[in-house]
Amino acid sequence: MPGYSDGAPPKIAGIGSSGIMSSLQPTLKASGASPALVYQWKASPYSSHSALLRLFPDDGGNRAVLDTGCGNGNLAGALARRGFRVTGIDRPGACRPDFPASVELLERDLDQGLPRMYQQFDYVICADILEHLRRPSDLLDELRGVMRPGAQLIASLPNSGNIYFRWQVALGRFPQHDQGLFDRTHLRFYTWHGWQHLFRDSGFRIRSVDVTSVPFERAFAPRASSLLRASEWFSYRLARLWKTLFAYQFVVTAELDDDPATG
Repeated sequence: MPGYSDGAPPKIAGIGSSGIMSSLQPTLKASGASPALVYQWKASPYSSHSALLRLFPDDGGNRAVLDTGCGNGNLAGALARRGFRVTGIDRPGACRPDFPASVELLERDLDQGLPRMYQQFDYVICADILEHLRRPSDLLDELRGVMRPGAQLIASLPNSGNIYFRWQVALGRFPQHDQGLFDRTHLRFYTWHGWQHLFRDSGFRIRSVDVTSVPFERAFAPRASSLLRASEWFSYRLARLWKTLFAYQFVVTAELDDDPATG
């Protein structure tokens, strides 16, 4: 079962032989794959990392954050620098020696459930991890128990209703890529409708949703150009207009829903 990592420090890398779209994936690493396969941190303003960081205040005020599937700790480290008190979880051996010293690391395969927790959290992050789990609803159920009243769950979620995904399936194809919407380490494939049902059935109410663009700059690097940046802008605008068809990922905030009429 794969582990999860939010990538290396910001840099641009070229695409491999698996093709352009196979490189266009939420920036997490499956540790069951080659150790060299680390999906890059995406600095684009239309990326999931940028969207996730925008949801946190600039001053953490020592509030507690749990980052599930924290990988190399780039997102967790960025939040720690803002003054948040961050705990990260990833499977044993998934993190590099340069994991941020400012982040508490707990090693655990999340398919086996959360490790024993001795605190509750103001924020819980599920950044491109739920699709890698056999039963993502089990993790969501457990997370309810470590969230303080009023806490937020913040998640980035790949869109299996994206036009490229639909096109491939309509052609009778289901590729197995090292990265991408058809990442071979994905075990679950949800459209927006499916993600809504998963959260609702797990006792969460989605409060906001943002979208991300197709990361063209990363796919075509090192040939990054103003044209590629404009393509990302256009992709983002399309996704804002019709998220179920054009969003590459959804970035959501959710809260506990204890109302049996809506949960």
